[in-house]
Amino acid sequence: MRKATAMPSLGPMEIILILVVILLLFGFKKLPDAARSLGKSARVFKSEVNEMKEEDRQREEARRTREQGTLSGSAPTGSTSTTRSEPVRDTEQHAADGNAMIDESRPRTDNQSGPVS
Repeated sequence: MRKATAMPSLGPMEIILILVVILLLFGFKKLPDAARSLGKSARVFKSEVNEMKEEDRQREEARRTREQGTLSGSAPTGSTSTTRSEPVRDTEQHAADGNAMIDESRPRTDNQSGPVS
């Protein structure tokens, strides 16, 4: 039977060798662009994670409010959710910001995958 050996750690020579291989593969001109792109991606990822945390916090706060309202026997006050009796319509005013809900009863006009005239 063979004994399992621990993976050796990376020393300074191994790290330098890895950096040289990366420089040879990508070249000196592409590395700043790649680093810039990686930085932008990291910022976007961080902001998305923060948004998800905020949504979770708000959801938990709303759940606690609902629970307190049902425990006390009264409707919760200051509720952030509303009930709509009609669907949200997509108008030109809302289409400019890109956050509008789409009215499914109207045909789509943004389909660009059709035949070209």
